[in-house]
Amino acid sequence: MNRRFSIAIDGPAGAGKSSIARAVAERLGAMYLDTGAMYRAVGLYFLRMGRDADAKYVADSVGDVHISVKPEGGVQRILLNGEDVTEAIRTPEASLAASRVAAVPEVRERMVALQREIARGYSIVMDGRDIGTKVLPNATLKLYVTASPEVRAQRRHRELLLKGEDMPFEQVLSEIAERDYNDTHRAASPLVQAEDAQRLDTSEMTREQTLNEVERLFREAIGG
Repeated sequence: MNRRFSIAIDGPAGAGKSSIARAVAERLGAMYLDTGAMYRAVGLYFLRMGRDADAKYVADSVGDVHISVKPEGGVQRILLNGEDVTEAIRTPEASLAASRVAAVPEVRERMVALQREIARGYSIVMDGRDIGTKVLPNATLKLYVTASPEVRAQRRHRELLLKGEDMPFEQVLSEIAERDYNDTHRAASPLVQAEDAQRLDTSEMTREQTLNEVERLFREAIGG
């Protein structure tokens, strides 16, 4: 494809947005940007300081947080003030911290500006919570990817088990519920489905079925 395009994928935690976005970007030869990882890095910064729940401190100090993205061997490495935190941001604690700091308007303003800057000049696939509504409002295709809370918790629980983390399923489900509440009730860019986004519920879909449907919707969006 010669002309640039953009795909915005939004949805709740654990819906599989990142894996879908990464695979779709590879299929279509586009750049992939995991915006959730950027918020996790900010959350990790304040979590380490024990201040992730202090909105005023986060707002006043977010200027000290520098996030950069470094593609490496097909993997998006996330650097926090020069430190590679790609693995460190994947803990449940970092996830909840990300949800807290993402509610701070100053954090979202900083991240949205950075995400737009990265996207400029590329065909790109982004996933997050406000990509279609704030970051890429004119995206070629907007998707709202979701699944039931139980299915999302099951997926997250399997991921943790594969990493050797034996967290009780009930706790995973509880954290999913807390993340959903935080994301949909924050004052700054709450999680909502963009009016022109296609809703895709993957609860009963295999990975291949999901990717094929996304590609079909994309081809439809570009008139091909």
